[in-house]
Amino acid sequence: MRKSGDWMALVDDRVLEYIRENGSGSPTEMKNEGPIRYSRQYIDRRCKKLAEEGLLTHLGNGVYVITEDGEAYLEGRLDTQNWRYLTEGGESASAGIEKSNGGTSEQEG
Repeated sequence: MRKSGDWMALVDDRVLEYIRENGSGSPTEMKNEGPIRYSRQYIDRRCKKLAEEGLLTHLGNGVYVITEDGEAYLEGRLDTQNWRYLTEGGESASAGIEKSNGGTSEQEG
């Protein structure tokens, strides 16, 4: 089960899933080709927020790819509210992650 943070919107999971399935994606592609029923502008804002939080990386020209943290979130291994990796039972792992400049870095717990 995914542990989404309070800062996340419903569309964020769809955006991450689309990019994981396609290898990369832009808001225009997601609007025109994907199952995402929001405006391109809104998808663009959500992509920027996901990149700021470290779940996507912006490659330029509006193209994004998913990060390791983004993959971990989709697999239910990352709690994006508390920024902790989870064990298989859904409990927090001993090592947390520290937010820094919109991304994440490993930290001893």
